[in-house]
Amino acid sequence: MALAGCANAEMPLRVAVNGWIGYASLFLAQEQGHAPEAVVRLVEFPSNTASVMALLNHDVAAAALTLDELLQAREGGLNIRAAMVFDESCGADVVMAHPRVATLADLRGKRIGVESTAVGALMLSRLLDAAGLPATALVKVPLTADRHVAAYTSGAVDAVITFEPMASRLQQQGAHRLLDSSRFPGLIVDVLAVSADIDLRQAAQLRQLIQGHFQAIQHLQAHPAHAARLLSPHLQLASDAVLEAFKGIRMADAQDNRQWLAGSQPRLQASARAVGQTMLDSRLLQRPADVADLCDPSFLTESA
Repeated sequence: MALAGCANAEMPLRVAVNGWIGYASLFLAQEQGHAPEAVVRLVEFPSNTASVMALLNHDVAAAALTLDELLQAREGGLNIRAAMVFDESCGADVVMAHPRVATLADLRGKRIGVESTAVGALMLSRLLDAAGLPATALVKVPLTADRHVAAYTSGAVDAVITFEPMASRLQQQGAHRLLDSSRFPGLIVDVLAVSADIDLRQAAQLRQLIQGHFQAIQHLQAHPAHAARLLSPHLQLASDAVLEAFKGIRMADAQDNRQWLAGSQPRLQASARAVGQTMLDSRLLQRPADVADLCDPSFLTESA
């Protein structure tokens, strides 16, 4: 029993992530030693849907998710809250298309790859509205994020609803932007969702990870070229493309996070109500989002 207790004390906090550019700060934090693997284990999944399943199965204690996915998971019964806001998408979520699809109207009858997630559904809904097309005008091809580039290069799809860094990889393959999230401010916000029943040891590990995230953001802002070189192998992008990909998001630092999560009227609650109403209208939620205990600022250290 003593040996088992010792082993448990040394277990790293398991956090689910995927390839989204906004989560790359966590890997930068590890590269710089702010959140060593002995303390935090970043577990990569092909999609945020898989990350939610990992939370449900108690395989991870926290997961990087979009706000809409957090709302869906909470409606489904998961007792999770937002412990940190990573970023707000301002162009990094994008519809990439083959050159033969020159305009939105050209999408009629075309095959479009889209992840079976809330963000995928929201972006598809906005795309159809912008194009003035009914859902039946497109051939929807379900694709997890890790298959976006391969599906495009093989000719399996004519367009893809995707995000950075996959969007930059697709651009390298000749695809061009038809539409991006800069037209829909506040629609896509990324958060670190944490289980409400984590123990004291895990809470301390989570605080270290969040502090490391803020230190990584500071390094990215102060030394962008060096940060890009560190992230280049992980994102499978050249250093200059890494910096270009970051232009599509607005990262949230420690001060921003206090505005997002703390106080009597946290900014994230207002965003959640607006996003929740959009999801309700699109039948992605069955009832209005419950945002009463959505935010948990207790993991933001005083020095952050």
